[in-house]
Order: sequence, then structure tokens, then C-alpha cells
Amino acid sequence: MSFYDLWQQQQWEHLALTINATTEAEVRQALASPRLDWRGFMALVSPAAAPYLESMATRSKALTRQRFGNTMGLYVPLYLSNLCANECDYCGFAMSNRIKRHTLTDDELGREMDAIKAMGFDAILLVTGEHQTKVGMDYFRRVLPKIKARFSTVMMEVQPLQAQHYRELRQLGLDAVMVYQESYHRSTYARHHLRGNKQDFRYRLETPDRLGEAGVDKIGIGALFGLANWRVEAAMVALHLDYLQRRYWRSRYSVSFPRLRPCTGGVEPVSPLGERELLQLICALRLFGPELELSLSTRESASFRDHVMTLGPTTMSAGSSTRPGGYADTSEDLAQFSIDDARSPKRVASAIEAAGLTPVWKDWDRALTGH
Repeated sequence: MSFYDLWQQQQWEHLALTINATTEAEVRQALASPRLDWRGFMALVSPAAAPYLESMATRSKALTRQRFGNTMGLYVPLYLSNLCANECDYCGFAMSNRIKRHTLTDDELGREMDAIKAMGFDAILLVTGEHQTKVGMDYFRRVLPKIKARFSTVMMEVQPLQAQHYRELRQLGLDAVMVYQESYHRSTYARHHLRGNKQDFRYRLETPDRLGEAGVDKIGIGALFGLANWRVEAAMVALHLDYLQRRYWRSRYSVSFPRLRPCTGGVEPVSPLGERELLQLICALRLFGPELELSLSTRESASFRDHVMTLGPTTMSAGSSTRPGGYADTSEDLAQFSIDDARSPKRVASAIEAAGLTPVWKDWDRALTGH
């Protein structure tokens, strides 16, 4: 059994009707529940929950501070390559887009790491386009030990791999993997993924299962909000999370909230997720998963991030570049998408402190593992 079997039992239109038919009484009942179940989560992402956002935010803030203290983790994405063998119409790395392609050499990787370390980071997210032959396991085997030698926490957001490959990467220092389904609506998924291995909906959907089987310490999931009905996408993310936590209970989990951003060849959202609705989603997930790590990236505006950072998120990126070599060379000609919060890491850290939180640059210390 995998999550695919549970996914097959869900009816998208029925979920949409259930969420839209939620009453205020059901919202109040969900808010009064000591532990939110999946049906209660759907009530809190419904239109009926909008007037209760302040109550949701108050409870979300209390749960976050109780579980995570007055801290905010900081990380930075390091783009290793923009080579991609997929055709995804919302992504600037799509194979048909006429952009310069580049994969970091060992020397360039060293310069990028020097620049990132100079900014203060010790937690790093490795990102690539999906190209199995040129940016696959052979490349990862070569660069991951070099990166792990410089950073205490190494996360990856790359193409889905087999369980045995995740086990091997764990031995090389991998701490976490983020893999976003993009859309849980199969026909929507097919409409936006036109060529390449990413067309395989089931293989991607089962990736967190393979991560759990491989014993990866932290697994990150999410959807690209805007491709389909965001409320139903959110319900599917929550269902996926609940399944994973029950089956692979030794792993930790995180959820991110990427929204469609401008990029080369990009598409317009069919179900826009505004900032107020995004906060509603963040608070609903916190009430659903008090121990869940919630990540807010530089896709969002500085103003929004400053206003919500105490209410639910536990980690934030800062000073991000979405192009290979973007820290040693600040040109954006190879970027995957545009960011909104362009503040320096130092300025983001100052905003975190102004909100009464402590910025945490290191997620883990190797000394604690005995190695």
C-alpha cells in the first residue's frame, strides 16, 4: 500500500462540495476541538471559516510558540543546475524555454558555498532542474560530501529518486528532502506536465513513501497553489501528511506553500490564493499538526512575512537566488522564478528579532549525533 491507494479513494468534486458546504457551526466545532481531524481541517480552510481568522491565528500562534519556542529557523536555497528534461508550463526551467543552461562546476560550487557561509547560513536547500543523466546520482554523489562538510543541515529539492538512492544519499549526509506534488488533481497535473519523467503522476505521488522507507529524517510536501482549487489541494496535502505521519512516524515533516510566481513561459493561476487565504491555510495546518514545520519562502512579500512570522511558520528562507551561481554572481539571467522578499539575510534576521523571535541559523549540530 502507498498513498496512491488512499488518493484513489478520494473524489475531488465531492471534497470541493463538502468544503464549500461547511457551516459556521462546523467551523466553531473544529475550533473547539482539542485535536483537529481531517474533516475539521477542511472546515477551517472553507469559505465559512474566513470570519474566524483572528481566532485561528491566536490559537495557531499559541501552539507554535508552545512547540517551537520563540525561534525562527533560517535556510537558503542553493541552485546547483537549471538543466531540465521536463516540460512544465509554469516553470522557468522548462526544457522548451530559451534560457541559458548551466550546472555548477566544483570551483563554482566552492564559491557559492563561501558566499552563503559569509551570509551566516548553516542550513542549505539544494535545488536542481530534473535531469536524470546530467544532474543525477553521479553528480549528487560527487557534490553532496563537499557540501555536507560545510553545512550542518543539507536538504534537497530535486527529481524523485528510488528508495535505495535516498538511503545512499543519507549516508553521504542528506538530512531532508522536499518533494511537492504540484497538483493532486490528476487531469490538472497532466495539463501542466507535458513531457518528461514528471508526467508520471503516480511515481511522484509515491515519492514521500520511498523517503519514509529510506528513513530520511525530514520529509517536506506541498502543492503549487493556483493550478487547481486551492482548498481541495490543501485538503489533499493534509490527508497526505496524516497518512505519512501514521505510517512513517520516525520521520519529521514540513509543509511549504509555494504560489504561482512570474517566470519565463508561466501560466496564470486558476484558483488564486490571496494573502488572507494563505494565512488561513497556514493557521489551519498548524491546528492540524502542532508539531509540523511550516516554511515560508521569499516568494512572499516582506510585508506579509513580517506580519505572519509569529503566527505559524517555523522556518524561512532569506536572501534567496533562484539561479545557479546566484550568490557569487548576482545576475538573474538564469533564474527559475522571481522572488518577492529581496531583503538581505541580515535584514530578515533583524525583522525576526523585532517580532520577538530568535533567528536560528543552524538546525542541527553533528556533535549531537556522535559522529
